Amino acid sequence: MKNKNSRLDSIKMIISSKEVGSQEELLNELAKEGFQLTQATLSRDLKQLKVAKAASMNGNYVYVLPNNTMYKRMTDPQRASEMLRHNGFVSVEFSGNIAVIKTRPGYASSLAYDIDMHNFYEIIGTIAGDDTIMLVIRENISRTDVLDALSTIIPNINHI
Repeated sequence: MKNKNSRLDSIKMIISSKEVGSQEELLNELAKEGFQLTQATLSRDLKQLKVAKAASMNGNYVYVLPNNTMYKRMTDPQRASEMLRHNGFVSVEFSGNIAVIKTRPGYASSLAYDIDMHNFYEIIGTIAGDDTIMLVIRENISRTDVLDALSTIIPNINHI
C-alpha cells in the first residue's frame, strides 16, 4: 500500500496535468496509479491540499491547486507516477554560488526537503517556493560537483 504523502503527491500531479472535474474522475485516475481509497478519504485529501474548483478555459469547472486558479496544464500529460520519479524537476541554472531549480508547481518544497535531508557537502542550504528552489552553494565548489551530488536524488538532472 502506498503511503499518504505519495498519494497527495499523485493528486497534485494529476490535477496539474489534466482537467479533472469530479471526485469520481480523480478516484479513477488515482486507481490507475495504484491507489485504492474511498471518496471520503479523497475529500479529506483535497481539503488538506486546499484544492478548489475554478472555471477552465473551456468553461468547465475543474480542480486547481492553491494559487493556481488560471493554472497552465501540461500539453503532453504523463502519468503521475512517471512525473514523480523525477521529483517534479524541470531545470537548473547557476549564478555565482547560487543555483535555481525550477520544478512543476507544488514540488519545490518536497524536493528542497530531500536536498536538505541528504546533507550534501556542496550545498549549504535551500529556500523553496511553489515551483522554485534557491540553493546556496559552498565556496569553491564546481557546478559539476553540485550536479553530481544532486543526481543521486534527481536522476534526470544530468540530461539538461
